[in-house]
Amino acid sequence: MRVGLVAGEASGDLLGAGLVEALKRRAPEVRCEGIAGVAMQAAGCDAWASSEALAVMGLVEPLREIPRLLRLRRELVRRWRRAPPDVFVGIDAPDFNLGLERRLRAAAIPTVHYVSPSVWAWRQRRVHKIARAADRVLCLLPFEKAFYDRHGVAAEFVGHPLADRLPQQADRAAVRAALGVAATRVVTVMPGSRMSEVGRLGPVFAAACRRLRARHADLEFITPTASDDTRALFESQLAAAGMRPHFTLLPGQSEAAILAADCVLLASGTAALEAALLCRSMVAAYKLAPLSYGLARALRLVKVRHFTLPNQLTSEPLVAEFLQAEANEASLAAAVAGLLDDDARRADIERRFAHLREELALGASDRAAAAVLAVARRAPGSA
Repeated sequence: MRVGLVAGEASGDLLGAGLVEALKRRAPEVRCEGIAGVAMQAAGCDAWASSEALAVMGLVEPLREIPRLLRLRRELVRRWRRAPPDVFVGIDAPDFNLGLERRLRAAAIPTVHYVSPSVWAWRQRRVHKIARAADRVLCLLPFEKAFYDRHGVAAEFVGHPLADRLPQQADRAAVRAALGVAATRVVTVMPGSRMSEVGRLGPVFAAACRRLRARHADLEFITPTASDDTRALFESQLAAAGMRPHFTLLPGQSEAAILAADCVLLASGTAALEAALLCRSMVAAYKLAPLSYGLARALRLVKVRHFTLPNQLTSEPLVAEFLQAEANEASLAAAVAGLLDDDARRADIERRFAHLREELALGASDRAAAAVLAVARRAPGSA
């Protein structure tokens, strides 16, 4: 049996590696091939090109890369039409993979899309494009399957690989000692992984931390940085606020930084789910470019009440959220201080997040592999 795969960027490569390993456990004879990163290749996937080929960042760069990406997609279609795999799996990267899946499905190749786009939250009409592209959508979150069921799209909830991978328990004091942080109280500050996020939120976070430090003299801060560029930018923002001496900046290590914290101040995104699965209370903020925010509101593109993922997964919101002008230093400092001053509230949030983790830690890679093999074996002519 042959499985074609295309994974975009590092996150997709990690998901793909888990899938490849699980496929080989279930069907040792399976051959995996396509666009793969280092982790997928180590798991046994034959790489025709690296996942980095799909990692395009910035404002102008994506426009310049469109011709190359279209050529790459055409080449993949030609190659798999000449020698069809038993099933194709597009891992995340919806802008690239959904178009590829639609073309392969038209050639009678069964298709699976692994990781639902946030179609339930904004631009919901994209569900029709997904329906044309994928025979099955593999969802990481339970409410995603319910959304697809309402639209008649075959979908399966497999759980979240992050919930499977992250440690269930950790000793705060031990993690702090390993990081060289001696403070009795710690707030981990995560202003975003992109330069645009740090540019908008970094100064506000630094000012909020200055207010917190004035109130809690024993408080120190940790920030895991995503790149040298974001570190340099945030470091300059901290220096301008007079807060650099009170911050420990780490290259990456977001997991350890979160585990060391009493609570977390973060830019809404993947970090919010990571903090929830590591059972830490948090305050979340986000600032879009004014034009983007104005268009989203005017066109009513956003369809959810809460913009942080943990709040969409719990029966009541556990994360204080601040958007646009509401994400100011006074509001953020007050929300974080409220958590620091309420041990019982933090403990309750941590307990509820532990329950959420149990709901999502279902062995996602193995369940995804079972679904992929089921789609392949239902195809005409399959063994």
